[in-house]
Amino acid sequence: MSKELTNRSDDYSQWYNDLVIKGGLADYSAVRGCMVIKPYGYAIWEKMQFVLDSMFKETGHQNAYFPLFIPKSFLAREAAHIEGFAKECAVVTHYRLMNDPNGNGVIVDPDAKLEEELIVRPTSETIIWNAYKGWIKSYRDLPLLINQWANVVRWEMRTRLFLRTTEFLWQEGHTAHATKDEAIAEARTMLDVYAAFAENWMALPVIKGVKTANERFAGAEDTYCIEALVQDGKAIQAGTSHFLGQNFAKAFDVTFTNKENQLDYVWATSWGVSTRLIGTLIMAHSDDHGLVLPPKMAPIQVVIVPIVKTAEQLTLIDEKVNVLRKELISKGITVKYDNDDKQKPGWKFAEYELKGIPIRLAIGPRDLENGTVELARRDTLTKSTVPLQGLEDVIIGLLDEMQLNIYNKALAFRDGMITEVNSFDEFKKVLDEKGGFISAHWDGTPETENIIKNETKATIRCIPLDNSLEAGNCVYTGNPSIQRVLFARAY
Repeated sequence: MSKELTNRSDDYSQWYNDLVIKGGLADYSAVRGCMVIKPYGYAIWEKMQFVLDSMFKETGHQNAYFPLFIPKSFLAREAAHIEGFAKECAVVTHYRLMNDPNGNGVIVDPDAKLEEELIVRPTSETIIWNAYKGWIKSYRDLPLLINQWANVVRWEMRTRLFLRTTEFLWQEGHTAHATKDEAIAEARTMLDVYAAFAENWMALPVIKGVKTANERFAGAEDTYCIEALVQDGKAIQAGTSHFLGQNFAKAFDVTFTNKENQLDYVWATSWGVSTRLIGTLIMAHSDDHGLVLPPKMAPIQVVIVPIVKTAEQLTLIDEKVNVLRKELISKGITVKYDNDDKQKPGWKFAEYELKGIPIRLAIGPRDLENGTVELARRDTLTKSTVPLQGLEDVIIGLLDEMQLNIYNKALAFRDGMITEVNSFDEFKKVLDEKGGFISAHWDGTPETENIIKNETKATIRCIPLDNSLEAGNCVYTGNPSIQRVLFARAY
């Protein structure tokens, strides 16, 4: 199976597409720009949902659901917001179809025109803040900490499975607070939640930072982000958390009576991650043999393949494996026992390697006699013979070791792809020949930022939160600069 994959070094983009399709993660849809997420891909998303949802609830958030359709007038209330999304909106104008009187199938009923067009949700700030107006009256109603798991539509002309599709799945948190400081603290807290999830569960090292004015979310006062780097040297924005100030509260007249019995507008945040994380996971860790999944994100962590020639041999192995399987499941490990005889063991080995299952066990009659099993690691593509006695403890320790190994490999790559430059010629040379993050001085103006973007297709990914001030000169204009920022080409 892995031989059908394009090599990363030959065509990274095609390698990625091959892996998504042949790894059984997703498929193309009849609807242009949309995708079908297949069970194996959706199982990864379910794991992400479960972990993130638990983390959100641990920080005091609750789930709710808001309508898919947003009145057009709602988006018009916040000028920067509508300007940011206007070109991506899908619009519903009619509510009924009818048979074509000329016999050409169905047509839109011209008498079923909506009085006001509806926008298919590109993000939910407007519909949610309209609801919050009725929910918030006093400081006693605050903070209001709500999250939504949903789908959104942003009309895309150039799409790529998981990374950029017209419809995608995500979560969006929307919170209201009594003070500016509380709202900023919330935005930073959720950024930390995203970073912890990326690093501890996805084995994905990220840089926490703040976006420039050009790159921040439409309608936000500040956008915080986690930025990751994948194997072709491009950056991916893996999650964002926005401090919205009082912009949406003012747009929807969401006020509250504070402790001093004065009327004030509430302070807001929003934050989200999407199925783009699956694409990031693939690009960060996988190889020319297929997916490489960190054990904590793998739908199946251990697969067991019997090597037999007769039904009697299979019966003996079934008995032993069923005991082992129950022991592993009792310790929280997801296990698949593939005793299906429709495919040979060699085919199964290649299939599970392609799908990135962390540990593969192969067991035959001789292994039973010797009390051993063959264990193959997906991260290092190595095999070893290990005793059946105490195997579950070996596997638990090995899964932890593999999780750390995958993270350390990605971290070493990322750190080796951060390059300091001090001239624009050096900037362009590194960008074209090496890629990765470029640490360079910038004069702080949107004009310079746009010129660099237009000339190189590199954007300022973030101003790292752990930046130290360092006097220097802008890499493009030579004007004074107080700190370095990170540039990269990105997905």
